[in-house]
Amino acid sequence: MRASFILGSCLSGIIAAVAIAALGWNRAAALENTVHVEQVVDPGGNLRVPADYRSTYQFLGSWAVAADDGQGSKELHIVYASPGTVEAYRRTGEFADGAVLVKEVFKTSTGEMTTGNVSRAGTLKGWFVMVRDANGRHQGEKLWGDGWGWSWFDAAEPTKTTSTNYKADCRSCHVPAQMTGWIYIDGYPSLKK
Repeated sequence: MRASFILGSCLSGIIAAVAIAALGWNRAAALENTVHVEQVVDPGGNLRVPADYRSTYQFLGSWAVAADDGQGSKELHIVYASPGTVEAYRRTGEFADGAVLVKEVFKTSTGEMTTGNVSRAGTLKGWFVMVRDANGRHQGEKLWGDGWGWSWFDAAEPTKTTSTNYKADCRSCHVPAQMTGWIYIDGYPSLKK
C-alpha cells in the first residue's frame, strides 16, 4: 500500500511538472507573439511589413505560380512565419493568436539551365502580411476579419498597404483554404509533425 502511495505521489509530481512546463512555454510563446504583433500592427490596427523578417522569422515554404502560357512560373511566393509559429501549430493544429505570416511575391525569370527549364526569383512585386487574430481585437476594421488581419504592400511602398477591405482585396484568393483556417497549409511541410 505504501508503494502505491509513493508511486501515485511520483506520478502526480511528474504530471504537475509537465503541466507547469507547458504553461510556462505557452506564456513565453504568447509573450513572443505579442512582441511580433507590436512590430507589425499599430494601435489603430494598421499592418506593416516587419523590417527583420528574413533574419528572425522561420521559413515556412514556397509556391511557384505557373506561367499563363509557355513553360516555367510567372511568380514565386516565399513565406515566413514569426518565431514559435511552426512549433505552436505542430502542437495544436492551429495558428496561435498573434502569429505573423509574411509572403514575399516575386516576378520570375525563367531560362534553360543544366537541370532543365528553371524559374527563379526575379523582381520583388510586394508582400502579403497576415496576423492571426483569434480574439477579435480589431472587429469593425476593414482589414480584419475571419480571424486574421490582412494587407498587401507593393514593393515600391513597403510602409503603406494598398488593401482597403480584406473581403474585396484578399479573402477571395483564400476561399479554397477556408477549411484550414484560410491558410494553404498543404504547401508548408514544416507544419507537419
